[in-house]
Amino acid sequence: MGAFDVIAVRKQFPALGEGAAHFDGPGGSQTPQPVADVVAATMTSALANRGQLTPAERRADGIVRDARTAMADLLGTTPDGIVFGRSMTQLTYDFSRTLAKSWGPGDEIVVSRLDHDANVRPWVQAAEAVGATVRWLSFDRETSELDDIAPLLSDRTKLVAVTGASNLLGTRPDTVRIADQVHAAGALLYVDGVHLTAHAPIDASYADFYVCSPYKFFGPHLGVLTATPELLETLHPDKLLPSTDAVPERFELGTLPYELLAGTTAAVDFLAALGGEGTTRREQLNDSLSLVEKHEDALRDDLEARLKAIPEITLYGHAAHRTPTLLFTVAGHTPAAVSEQLAKAGVNAPAGTFYAYEPARHLGLTEGAVRAGLSPYTDQSDVDRLVAALLTLLQGTN
Repeated sequence: MGAFDVIAVRKQFPALGEGAAHFDGPGGSQTPQPVADVVAATMTSALANRGQLTPAERRADGIVRDARTAMADLLGTTPDGIVFGRSMTQLTYDFSRTLAKSWGPGDEIVVSRLDHDANVRPWVQAAEAVGATVRWLSFDRETSELDDIAPLLSDRTKLVAVTGASNLLGTRPDTVRIADQVHAAGALLYVDGVHLTAHAPIDASYADFYVCSPYKFFGPHLGVLTATPELLETLHPDKLLPSTDAVPERFELGTLPYELLAGTTAAVDFLAALGGEGTTRREQLNDSLSLVEKHEDALRDDLEARLKAIPEITLYGHAAHRTPTLLFTVAGHTPAAVSEQLAKAGVNAPAGTFYAYEPARHLGLTEGAVRAGLSPYTDQSDVDRLVAALLTLLQGTN
């Protein structure tokens, strides 16, 4: 395995030159210069609709193919099963409506109270539209671990939607085990990997559908779904009559944003170069993301221990397997006020529920909480600044 050099990594991010300590990565990472350069160069190059006749057509076609291959390398799947969309939310709505065409009364869909609402509401609304039943998988308030899914599964289950990692609490459910249970019941598994993909090596092949967002791992704002081409062939979305019926293009409505796809390939290449070793990009990605995971987890453990030592701070989410994401409240201060004071100290740690409507409600966090999400460019000085700013806040109220 290679070595992770956070100093060298930080030099690649112009935004860090503004001086803030960024704990807002779960909402969207900062962008490294190589990714920005590729996006800009693509936008100023000749482009056209995909084809092979002109250089502009060939460039557009190559950008799309390269992006599919890059995402397949990152997720451990196949380029022919990579679908691009405006966002994970848009893709999930599109696929929920398409899948619901085969559902009806008596069928059951399982959603999780641990999930971001983008992996809840599309399924709930699609099920309600066709008269299918929604069943809820809950989680333990103390540990933030998901309950056993087995009692919710039956031969009537059509689909289970679950997160790969909670964007609110960091909890990483055992989705491979869940997949085995779901498939034994004859159902499909849809995994929201938006929060997870930035923080660990990914093999999405166990899931029927796995979705993520490149802007969480240094890329542009768009969404990506991966599934096997064979499964995608069985699905028929609403689309324009003249548009292609080929897979995966049949799910991509309208002309793709070529500059964003080029930026996505650049982001994957950037991840692969974070100290990763190997003869293939897939091997380099797995190695790099293992290094990232080790780096982030060490900082998270330090930050968590220091926050636990402050009596006025309450931490939420204590799962054994987590991303480097901490959620907390401060006694005597609203989450919004804490976030505001941190911002004044140059520490970007936002407050809210972050569209994780169900988990926040389940925990009774009506005002939300403060979320500190670590990223590969987070260093020890960032952690120190966050802790110091919180202590200063508390000293001001004593």
